[in-house]
Amino acid sequence: MAIKDTSETWETLSTRRPFQGAKTAVDSDEVRMPDGSVTRRDYQVHPGSVCVLALDEAGRVLVLSQYRHPVRRRLWELPAGLLDVPGENPLHGAQRELYEEAHVKAEDWRVLADFYASPGGSDEAIRIFLARGVAHAEGERYEDAASEEADMQLEWVPLADLVRGVLAGELGNPGLVTGVLALSAALASEAGLDTLRPALAPWPARPYES
Repeated sequence: MAIKDTSETWETLSTRRPFQGAKTAVDSDEVRMPDGSVTRRDYQVHPGSVCVLALDEAGRVLVLSQYRHPVRRRLWELPAGLLDVPGENPLHGAQRELYEEAHVKAEDWRVLADFYASPGGSDEAIRIFLARGVAHAEGERYEDAASEEADMQLEWVPLADLVRGVLAGELGNPGLVTGVLALSAALASEAGLDTLRPALAPWPARPYES
């Protein structure tokens, strides 16, 4: 038996949107269950996100410290951002976020992992890229004093230290947790990083134009 996620849709009898925010919304669906009963499912409607695990030649990962108000904590995270434009190529979004948040560019890009942030209550899909051959970007650094980026702290941290922090419960951002553990697993595999998909691999959760 092949263990993999599959596409499936239960009948939706009605949908209403009680909340519409600037970037996300909340939908309330009436869904028919397999036994014929009807139940309500409320969930966040999200455009999708990208994360970048930038790895330098010394085996260090670029991480950012950022305050996250809903959890009342400052979290260490990978450079990340929303896919604001419908159908946007996630690679282009990832390259933009790496430039805007860290003023860094990369030559080699691979898909590291795809996952759903919280599939029981949100349709947010996240793609994590591995970026190598990193260097400082040319020109002036992107700055927006009104954005959260103005308060970020940037560090290059050895991958092994991040893995230790995840397993110790000291690091909890889902993109960072998924990314560093996926990279560790890839590096430990027989094929190494050759097991990773190309940067333009299909993404059924968020189809895009190349």
